[in-house]
Amino acid sequence: MNIYAGNLSYDLSEEDLKKAFEEFGQVESAKIISDMYSGRSKGFGFVEMSDETEAQSAIDGLNGKDLKGRTLNVNQARPRSEGRRGSKQRGGGGRRSY
Repeated sequence: MNIYAGNLSYDLSEEDLKKAFEEFGQVESAKIISDMYSGRSKGFGFVEMSDETEAQSAIDGLNGKDLKGRTLNVNQARPRSEGRRGSKQRGGGGRRSY
């Protein structure tokens, strides 16, 4: 199961995130999303756990808990919507005079 972890401390490492989730079971991967220009954490990440029961235990156990001074927001990750980045629609419109 892919798990979203939000409201992360900006100085939290991927290893710290992984360790927090490992208390509930085996973690396949832990990734903190960072800004591609500055490299600074965006304050959220994703954790992959293969066992559904362990993953749900981690969600239940960590959601609302404090980690490095921040209250975690943890839930099952939803697939990315076709919103901002995936959209093929282009702005514009209106009348143009040439």
